[in-house]
Amino acid sequence: MSENPIKSKAFRRAALKSESYRVTGLLFLLGGFAIFVIVRGIALNDLRLLLAQSIVLSLVITHEIFMLRAVKRALDNDSEVAPERWVLNVFIESQIPTVALFLLMAGPWLTAFQVLVAPAVLIYFLIIILSTLRLSPNLTLLTGMLSSFGYLFLVFFIETTVNNPDARMHAFPLAFYFIYALLILTAAIVGAFVANQIRNHVSAALREAELQSELERVNNNLEIARSIQQGLLPSRAPELEEFEISGWNQPADETGGDYFDWQALPDGRVAISLADATGHGIGPALVSASCRAYSRASLLAGADKNGLLDRLNLLLAEDLSANRFVTFAVAFLDPSNAGVKVMSAGHGPILLYKTRTDQIENVEAHGIPLGMIAGVPYSHGTESRLEPGDMLILITDGFYEWENPEGEQFGLERLEKTIREAQNCSAEEVIEKLRDSVKSFCRGTAQQDDLTAVVLKRKLL
Repeated sequence: MSENPIKSKAFRRAALKSESYRVTGLLFLLGGFAIFVIVRGIALNDLRLLLAQSIVLSLVITHEIFMLRAVKRALDNDSEVAPERWVLNVFIESQIPTVALFLLMAGPWLTAFQVLVAPAVLIYFLIIILSTLRLSPNLTLLTGMLSSFGYLFLVFFIETTVNNPDARMHAFPLAFYFIYALLILTAAIVGAFVANQIRNHVSAALREAELQSELERVNNNLEIARSIQQGLLPSRAPELEEFEISGWNQPADETGGDYFDWQALPDGRVAISLADATGHGIGPALVSASCRAYSRASLLAGADKNGLLDRLNLLLAEDLSANRFVTFAVAFLDPSNAGVKVMSAGHGPILLYKTRTDQIENVEAHGIPLGMIAGVPYSHGTESRLEPGDMLILITDGFYEWENPEGEQFGLERLEKTIREAQNCSAEEVIEKLRDSVKSFCRGTAQQDDLTAVVLKRKLL
């Protein structure tokens, strides 16, 4: 029977533990047999036979004790038992029944041919059953083959040496003993099959446990990454007399590729940014974190007055592979005159709601997404002035692309309708209504993309 090698450290330890249990069980069995032999020898006053049986049992028990120590040493040192030791152990254990039958033949109770069919023959099968705990089909099969050969050796020894007519009266045809040997070998084949099944189940259980442990480790790392990423989002909005700013983010996975941010600039303006890295998960989360770091550093260096998007695009193009890019939008609010300047690198929609006309303007992008092609120029942005009640909404496509059970997307029209209905709400309430509207429309379908929204609103007088 072929035996696929399993190199798993966990499986090797499981096999060694199983072997330690097997040897311990065999030692108890041999100990019980030794007590029986001693009691019987004393009762029958056959000291010579008792001495012979005791010596044999002592040698076998000593060997098993040494084998148990070798197995425990391998467990403690996280090593393996030498292959030759396994083979020696199999040979000795497989011949225990044969030696027992020889000793039984020396007693006065049974004739030589009666010994060949005595209940003690069942010890062969017991040894084969115990051998399955080695989790090695090959060793179980070897145990059966050696046991069968040992029994046949005893048969031929008796057949060729015993000529006593009284003993031969109890003899069966030679084929009968061959059937016994075949039964022992058959038991070994069945035992090898059972050992292989146990081996496969143990291996599968250990793989599942290892995968579960690895999954828990990955989930723990993702939870740490999520907490770090959420910690990078601003905890509170800047306090402005005439303006409200609110932001919200909900990744599709433990981590996401979206982020929003706001940053007070030295000249009194506030930079409000939002980005969406391609995809969602840990990879885009790292990209968005890099984009956030580059953006904050560039704004502090005054890059907003000297090609912010060009600078970010150059930095990210050097970092990202060909299939990675980031859509990015930033709005510069000047609280002193309610002026706002919007710059977009491939991001949309950017919606500007005018309360006086109840109209929504979709601000066009000023260049391609960041990181796609280095050196591509960007235009200078779109400038506007916010009147009381006006709103600027930066939002990612996860909102309007979310589908309901029929496969219909929420869409820009429903998005704009929700904004109009929320015109008298605070910036935070506008985001809440957007969330509620899309979730109500989608009716429980799974979120497929990250959701991020930022609302800048000039308060009503």
